[in-house]
Amino acid sequence: MVNQGEKAVRNRGVAILLCFFLGWWGVHHFYLGNSGVGILYLLSSTVGICLVLPPIIIGLLTFVDFLGLLVMSDADFDRRYNATASLPPLNPSDITRALAELKQLYEDGVITAEEYEHKRRDLLRRL
Repeated sequence: MVNQGEKAVRNRGVAILLCFFLGWWGVHHFYLGNSGVGILYLLSSTVGICLVLPPIIIGLLTFVDFLGLLVMSDADFDRRYNATASLPPLNPSDITRALAELKQLYEDGVITAEEYEHKRRDLLRRL
């Protein structure tokens, strides 16, 4: 669950699957936060279906998007599409303290294992 003020964390695997199965309509661009490009894909693939050229171009662009997502590393994906990548690095003592507090919250049952692991990874990325 995403709190207000936090951006959703996007998953590279989900983006790849959306691009492969629904890329023709630009669904992967909506998922990745590129709504303008998603609308362009959607219009070109639906309205442009009467013409020959737009569907061919959209098909090629979708294939290029798919290959780009497929070869992109997780770190590059996070840096480009996830909010956590833009956070400034913390000093190691702050991260150590935050990890200890996070573990205590998990042990007390305040957060789930999934939330614990997600936040732990975010903290470690900021080293």
